[in-house]
Amino acid sequence: MRIGIYPGSFDPITLGHIDIIKRAGSICDKLIIAAAMNISKKPLFNIEERLEMIRESCNNLKNIEITTFNGLLADYCIKRNVNVIIRGLRPGLDFDNEYAVALINRRLAPEAETIFFPSDSELCFVSSSMVKEIASYGGDVTTFVPQFVKQKLSEKFSNLN
Repeated sequence: MRIGIYPGSFDPITLGHIDIIKRAGSICDKLIIAAAMNISKKPLFNIEERLEMIRESCNNLKNIEITTFNGLLADYCIKRNVNVIIRGLRPGLDFDNEYAVALINRRLAPEAETIFFPSDSELCFVSSSMVKEIASYGGDVTTFVPQFVKQKLSEKFSNLN
């Protein structure tokens, strides 16, 4: 059984993330979407809010599990018998860092192979950080995130202002 994991902060989940999830789900028997509780980042949304947005955004997809994890991805992969780590790549932005992380994960969890998915050309410039900045100024993020996420961003920023 091919068990994949797509880890990330998903703060918030974007249409780029969802594209990767759909494509990765087609090659995995089970795909774990794992929202990381990364202590080095200061997320806009708490972990429960991020999980809710992922669930709502992926509610029509099969063979996925939505969860959270803390600590090293490699340790989580070993614990869950994950054999495929899914990572998305945007042009010119991600490769060097993602390649280094893949090599470390291979050393720590040799049974988990990293597979890189190039981002869709229509979404390759989208990032959660960019979406948050646009939304914070009241900009339209309709083409970057699902409607449910757009609403959550609007609520979050109206509460902060």
